[in-house]
Amino acid sequence: MDLIQRVQSILLKPKDEWVKIKAEPATVSGLFTSYAMILAAIPAVAQFIGHLVFRAQVPFARVYVWSFGRALSSAILSYVFSLVIVYLFALVINALAPNFSSAKSLPNALKLAVYSMTPAWVAGILYIFPALSILVMLASLYGLYILYLGFDCPIMETPKDKVLGYLVISIIVVIVLTVIFGLIVGGIYASRMI
Repeated sequence: MDLIQRVQSILLKPKDEWVKIKAEPATVSGLFTSYAMILAAIPAVAQFIGHLVFRAQVPFARVYVWSFGRALSSAILSYVFSLVIVYLFALVINALAPNFSSAKSLPNALKLAVYSMTPAWVAGILYIFPALSILVMLASLYGLYILYLGFDCPIMETPKDKVLGYLVISIIVVIVLTVIFGLIVGGIYASRMI
């Protein structure tokens, strides 16, 4: 699998790409090392650069500047949490499978989790400019559509009448995971601002 081609295809022709993805054999380690670990680095590196280059202003608070060490540790923590979230998301998708008459398969669940994160990871380059961070969230919404197409493909062998319920529960889980980890990272670094 060519990484750049896969990213382009999942972003521009997701319905067709899910058919190819479904047919491909995959392993958990392969999905992580050849795709997730590479793309998850984009927002982490962009945040690191953005923290060092731009001064950030918090409404009703003082202006602060990130030190190199703080920016680096924040980027590393964000990177690790991003990978943890994807893995936990895949575990939940897999665990929920029997409830939606779907076939349990951790590699397939990880395909859904990893490939649906592509828009957010690619748009993460915008973290270089903190003012554009909201656009990353908008790109994440497109990731939900990609997730829907993956469930509809059906990667997890989900019957058509159960796709929507499976999708909604999965979306709730990923939002909760993201908020929890975001609060943890934000809390760690907000309390240490100069």
